[in-house]
Amino acid sequence: MRYFTIILSLICMALSVSAAKADRRVAFVVGNGAYKTVPQLPNPPIDAKSMASTLRNVGFEVIEGTNLTRDKMTEKLLDFGKKAQGADVAVFYYAGHGIAISGTNYLLPVDADIKSEMDVKLGAAINIDLTLDQTMGDAKVKLVFLDACRDNPFAAKIKSNSATRSVNVQTGLAEMKSAEGTLIAFATGPGQTALDGQEGTNSPFTRALIAHITQPGIEIQQAMTAVRAQVNEETSKGQLPWGHTNLIGTVYLNPASTAVAALGNAPATTAAPAASPSAGSDVELEFWRSAKESNKAEELNAYLTAYPNGQFRSLALARIAALDKNGSKNGTATRTLTAGVDPATFTDDATQLTEDQIGLDKGQRRDVQRRLTGIGFDTKVTGVFNDETRTVIKRWQAARGYPSSGYLNKFQHKALLSEIVATTTTSSGDESSDRPARRRAATGGGAAPAPAPAPAHRGPDPGGAAFIGGVVGGMMGGMIRR
Repeated sequence: MRYFTIILSLICMALSVSAAKADRRVAFVVGNGAYKTVPQLPNPPIDAKSMASTLRNVGFEVIEGTNLTRDKMTEKLLDFGKKAQGADVAVFYYAGHGIAISGTNYLLPVDADIKSEMDVKLGAAINIDLTLDQTMGDAKVKLVFLDACRDNPFAAKIKSNSATRSVNVQTGLAEMKSAEGTLIAFATGPGQTALDGQEGTNSPFTRALIAHITQPGIEIQQAMTAVRAQVNEETSKGQLPWGHTNLIGTVYLNPASTAVAALGNAPATTAAPAASPSAGSDVELEFWRSAKESNKAEELNAYLTAYPNGQFRSLALARIAALDKNGSKNGTATRTLTAGVDPATFTDDATQLTEDQIGLDKGQRRDVQRRLTGIGFDTKVTGVFNDETRTVIKRWQAARGYPSSGYLNKFQHKALLSEIVATTTTSSGDESSDRPARRRAATGGGAAPAPAPAPAHRGPDPGGAAFIGGVVGGMMGGMIRR
């Protein structure tokens, strides 16, 4: 019976992955920051790269761009419009400058040189309402995320050049109503401005989106509630995302646990599966509470050590960034996932060439594999970067918001080395015996939860165990290749 339950769960997982792959999912993801006539925004290109990786991981075809001129944005939008026709889910994400004039919202390409209302209306900016209608109108589900409510220097130019008549230029973006089957989410409320975030990182809004919208089994509107809560807390109530939804039915970007619940005789549309993001979430929640209240960087790192892709990862990173990064404790250096990470880590692509330039020998490759395993991205320690290791590197890159290629560059290698890893090495020179231990956080106060003990026996039937091993291997291989 125990084997049957395990097999049923694995089949459910496979079915949910197959269902996600069967959906036609298309996304437009653009981040504009390198403006030519006003001060630049450092983070939108980073935000776009992170969001693109997040969406690709759940089966989206992504039309992606950064620092686009108007002509380049138009090309990307035309491509997106073609591919979004009849799509099951279409996502529109934009980070950068936007402006509202007389209640109409516009996105601003990097070559925009706007001095008057006339410049906007004659085509220097991109009308959001018309764009969404023309590109996504035929999609079944439409999700719009606008991280474009930053303090806008173009507004002052327009006002100063409009002495002859009144021009209604708003701070931030204007309210928008969603059409049927649409969810629209802004980084902050209508007429308000949003934070761009610490340079070289994601904005608070994008960081929260990445943390929640693709959580397994979380319905999109529940995810947006969590996004609002995270941004509100992270900005000390200085920014509250706003949205409008007219969705019909439930929408899951990563429906894995929903399918499992449905085959367990739970109604397919019930919210119950989404209430619990993952097994053992109560333990994670308790651990997060203790780490959060301690307000110590090393204990926040302990949480990240135990739960590298946990529910509160973004909050932990934000708290760590806000704390003084000081020295060591008990002789054990404390490093964070963000300390000393070059901003280029989030933007520069990694290829076979960039990895070759690092010059990793076999011992250094084994060190990379040990570190990946130590922070929860399990791979075999062989000193050879085979397909399995490449897949694990992709998972690590996606989780950190880096371009996901499966290869390393010098920035990403340095970032990996900066993450805490506690491993156990053997004295034997035999590589097969070099087994990294599950990392326990090096903290001054609390320790990560101990790994679950191994089963007392392997089951009554060796043949049954082999059968399960085959099922697990086959399914996991299929999931990794998707």
